[in-house]
Amino acid sequence: MRVLIAPDCFGGTLTAREAADAIATGWREAKPDDVVVQRPLADGGPGFVDVLHAALDGDIRHIMVTGPLGTPVEARWLSVHTNGTRTAYIESAEACGLHLIPADLRPQTCETATTRGVGELIAAAAVDNDVITVGLGGSGTTDGGAGMLAALADANDGAGAGAVLTDISLVAASDVENPLLGPHGAAHTFGPQKGASPEAVERLEARLAAMDVLKPVSDISGAGAAGGLGAALLSLGATMTSGAGLVRTLTGLDSALDDADVVVTGEGSFDWQSLRGKLITAVAGGAAERGIPCIAIAGQVSVGRREMGAAGVQDAYSVSEHVGSVRKAIEEARDSVVATAQHVARQWSR
Repeated sequence: MRVLIAPDCFGGTLTAREAADAIATGWREAKPDDVVVQRPLADGGPGFVDVLHAALDGDIRHIMVTGPLGTPVEARWLSVHTNGTRTAYIESAEACGLHLIPADLRPQTCETATTRGVGELIAAAAVDNDVITVGLGGSGTTDGGAGMLAALADANDGAGAGAVLTDISLVAASDVENPLLGPHGAAHTFGPQKGASPEAVERLEARLAAMDVLKPVSDISGAGAAGGLGAALLSLGATMTSGAGLVRTLTGLDSALDDADVVVTGEGSFDWQSLRGKLITAVAGGAAERGIPCIAIAGQVSVGRREMGAAGVQDAYSVSEHVGSVRKAIEEARDSVVATAQHVARQWSR
């Protein structure tokens, strides 16, 4: 069989490349005669720059920026020159990612964490690029992009956040479809994951609703991405696109799908959010178009068979269930994924 391995990262345990390698290793150990091809992916969140760097002919640039807690962090972006167009790919999580905030500090920092570093990344990339694409996802912030807007304004001596982007096309590559406000908005949906209590969620919601610059774009799909950073980019004239769809195109996933008999995708948690613009649905959609089965391997699975089937996923396997506990799946992440992939290969390989 020709097997395509195309996962996202597994939370804070495995990068997309590491996850793809672990799944491929397990599959080959169980079914050594199968032809296994790896295509690690990302949907705008963590791994966005690494995955695109592996697929595109470009240079990685490094810069120190303001992290989510106000202290300096090193961040990167990818610069790609194609047919006379210079494009920068920025991963917002590099500057304001949840992984940059210690877990025990999140309840205290969920209302103050800033996206300022994202603005500093954009300002640096604006110097020599025609297009700037910002990957959204994995943030530890819910500031509605206020920090980013302030940094861009400062980069142009206070002339306005948009001034530094004159003659530059801005693209927001979102990993979710959530609006800015409401029960499915940035604060209510993602605030608790970033340490916000119910009371803090309400304060964050009120703060986002009070940002006049975001009101015209608050209902647009993806505006709630990265704690409202999506809305801030939209307010600057950005075009919103699916991060998973963009990566699918740029990495040549469709060509790889054309040659596959089965595709295996995955991520840390296969849940209801996975069905709203996340990478698994993009991969499953491509597989469905070709009539080939799509299987998901995830750290945890909480999606029912009917829901996953509607999204194009034939079956899903929980790593934590296979190895016996969430703790083991996290502490022995690679070995656990390898073992699960062996089991999946025995089930699915002809």
